[in-house]
Amino acid sequence: MNRSFCYSPIRVGFCLLLLALPVAAQADTARVIELTQTGCQFIESENGVDHGYVTRSKADCDRINAETAVERLTRARTLELEPGRYIFRVHNLNVPYELGFWLRGASLLDRALLPSVSGGGLGMGTSRDYEIELEPGEYLYSCPLNTTPDYRLTVAD
Repeated sequence: MNRSFCYSPIRVGFCLLLLALPVAAQADTARVIELTQTGCQFIESENGVDHGYVTRSKADCDRINAETAVERLTRARTLELEPGRYIFRVHNLNVPYELGFWLRGASLLDRALLPSVSGGGLGMGTSRDYEIELEPGEYLYSCPLNTTPDYRLTVAD
C-alpha cells in the first residue's frame, strides 16, 4: 500500500484497520501440539520417555497399563495451555494397529460443558490432526484404541 494514501485524514481509520488485520489473523492461528504414540503411551506426556512396550493389540495395553499406569501417571507431565485454537497432531510411530485420540473434560460435568475432539484412523507411520478451540478448564486426553493412560491437560488464562 502506498504510504501517502494513509496520510489523508479521511483514510487514516481505514489504514489502521488494514495494519491490524495481519495481527488479528495471527492471533486466530491455531497452535500445533505434537504428540507421538507408541505402544500404550504418548511419549511427550511421559517426559520424552519411550517405555518400549511391544504390543500387537489393545489387550496388550490393557494388561501393561493395569500394571504400570498409576506409577507412570505420577511422573507424567500435565500439559498447560492458554485458551485458544489448537491442532493436536498425533503420530502413530510404530503401533501395528489403528490408533486414535480423545480429548475431553476431566470430570463428567466438564465433559458436558467443555469442548472435546476425538477420532481414529491412525495407521502405523501416519499422523492426523485434531483441531479444537480450548476453553479454561481441566481436560484428559488418551487413546482408547491403544489404551493409554488418561493424561492431564489444564487450560487457564
